[in-house]
Amino acid sequence: MPAQLTDEQVKLLRETHLAQIVTLMTDGSPQISPVWVDTDGEHVIINSEDGRVKVRNMRRDPRVAVGVYDAANPYTRVLNIRGTVVEMSTEGAAEHIDFLSDKYDGVTPYPNRSEERPRLIIKIRPDRIYGH
Repeated sequence: MPAQLTDEQVKLLRETHLAQIVTLMTDGSPQISPVWVDTDGEHVIINSEDGRVKVRNMRRDPRVAVGVYDAANPYTRVLNIRGTVVEMSTEGAAEHIDFLSDKYDGVTPYPNRSEERPRLIIKIRPDRIYGH
């Protein structure tokens, strides 16, 4: 059964905190990447270029962990999620990376877009949530 994000956790995800996503390599070892993060209120949402190691890992094994920490209050505003990737889609992904670029850097459109590798919106269903 999926875990539900609280209003405070949704607020944290909508702020401009970098997140760390952990995926699993083929040998089972962890791989960690810093990512911009978003939410629809139900899922944790990230955006990535197709072909990245984290994307290949999530396609093979959808189990992930996501950590978000408020830099101003890292011990009191923290969110750690174990979850499952439930959707990867190119639909709306270019617009979404522009939104994230504006949110995090104040720059739009996203300046590092590559036509060779499409963007993906990745939705993660929280299975377990830890944080305060």
